[in-house]
Amino acid sequence: MFLFGGYGLYILFSLPALILGLWAQAKVRSAFNKFSRIRNGSGLTGAQVAGRMLENKGIFDVQVEQTRGMLSDHYDPGKQVLRLSPQVYGSSSVAAAGIAAHEAGHALQHDQGSLMLRVRSAMVPSVQIGSWLGPIIFMIGLFLSGTMGTSIAWVGIGLFGLTALFALITLPVELDASRKAKAWLSTSGVIAQQDKKGINRVLDAAALTYVAAAIQAVTTILYYAFLLLGRRRR
Repeated sequence: MFLFGGYGLYILFSLPALILGLWAQAKVRSAFNKFSRIRNGSGLTGAQVAGRMLENKGIFDVQVEQTRGMLSDHYDPGKQVLRLSPQVYGSSSVAAAGIAAHEAGHALQHDQGSLMLRVRSAMVPSVQIGSWLGPIIFMIGLFLSGTMGTSIAWVGIGLFGLTALFALITLPVELDASRKAKAWLSTSGVIAQQDKKGINRVLDAAALTYVAAAIQAVTTILYYAFLLLGRRRR
């Protein structure tokens, strides 16, 4: 009965965040599909946009490379490599320009010594472990009786809590990269005036996915905590 009630509690906590996440993913796909078919004002490819933004900002030690995977674009601060997916690297679309400039925004953050970016990068190994090991340890502790079981469950919550912290730190990092991208694109002459709406649509939709991820991580932590506290009361 306790576990059955826990499922209802999980739905209560997680359903709104899940719906938001699905909606955000749909908006990203819709925006990208629409504006990946519209050529940007300058005709520059995503790789060229990223390269021009880096050069304009005085960053000459970052390589721009093509990587595999659909929308797998990212900046690697450890290797100082900006990797763009095939749909962005060689495309001269409005969507490609926005995404490429966003990733170049991360390189600019790195060059400026962004504390949040450094913290996020340092957390990656621990988050990768905590995201899958935390729930396992939590469930083991939940099924064990007594103080030891409760302590083990809290350890699991703490490990998974790294995921929530990572998501919360990621959010301002991503928003700032988009802000930098929009500002540079608006003044660089790389895009036409009519391209700005598409740039905003693509980057704002992507930002919404990070908001959803942060909410999902936090609500999962709350669910675990309420589940454990509920067991202790019983």
